[in-house]
Amino acid sequence: MTKRSTHRPAGGVPKVTVRNARFQQWQSYLTTRAKRTKAGRFLIQGVRPLTLALEHDWPIETILYRVDGPVLSEWARGIVDGWAGEKIGVAGELLAELGERSESAPELIAVAKARTRSLAGLTLRRGEQEPVVLVFDRPSSPGNLGTLIRSADAFGADAVIVTGHAADPFDPQCVRASTGSLFAVPVFTAADPGEVVAFRDRQSRDLQIVGTDEDGDATIFDHDLRGGTILVIGNETRGMSAAWRGACDATVSIPIGGAASSLGAPSAGAVCLYEVTRQRAGATTGGAR
Repeated sequence: MTKRSTHRPAGGVPKVTVRNARFQQWQSYLTTRAKRTKAGRFLIQGVRPLTLALEHDWPIETILYRVDGPVLSEWARGIVDGWAGEKIGVAGELLAELGERSESAPELIAVAKARTRSLAGLTLRRGEQEPVVLVFDRPSSPGNLGTLIRSADAFGADAVIVTGHAADPFDPQCVRASTGSLFAVPVFTAADPGEVVAFRDRQSRDLQIVGTDEDGDATIFDHDLRGGTILVIGNETRGMSAAWRGACDATVSIPIGGAASSLGAPSAGAVCLYEVTRQRAGATTGGAR
């Protein structure tokens, strides 16, 4: 018989102090995409990601908090005391495993519901500023995906679309790399370029699809990005697919020097998003630097 390791201390809050079935379920969300997908759950680690998830009303199911070791900080205690949903005290050594830390346990970890968004739910803003949507084609690295989501947030993109067989946005590496931007910028999925083109064609405004490629039609600085733009970043190793090349209205390159043959996908995305922002801030286009 499995030893019962969840009990209710004074105040009625349960505790987990050994590796019981509940703990093993949480742990599986860190390592197994199939488990996350089936359960529709993932873990949020870190102060900033958890803070932004709460600020943006992300559907959090459970707050796990450390029950031993140093006294919880004012930040952590405020969340625990104010949390109306399920909260569970967890032994520090177990919370350290869930936080993927070898030396110290985090104060809090959240068990959250995944949000799978289809393009049918993407509504572009209306206003003076034209929309910009970032597409990442078949990203293989969760960390790269999270980094690009962070850049999209920093430069005011309306949404991120992940296409094809791709890294999981709810992988812990992606959540950490986004530093919480995953909860601030809506992330959508699409099967292929055709689905994104169909989305573009349904809009009541003009949207150009611009792909990044080392053999682009023009440099990123010479292409007008002030209008509505869907910006496509290719796979880290293979670049854009042939289907994406056919779907693009234009392709642009990023001039580089030194011994580097190309920029990594997250860096290329950040450069392009910055150039969109620069042009829209009133900088001249069409050849002037």
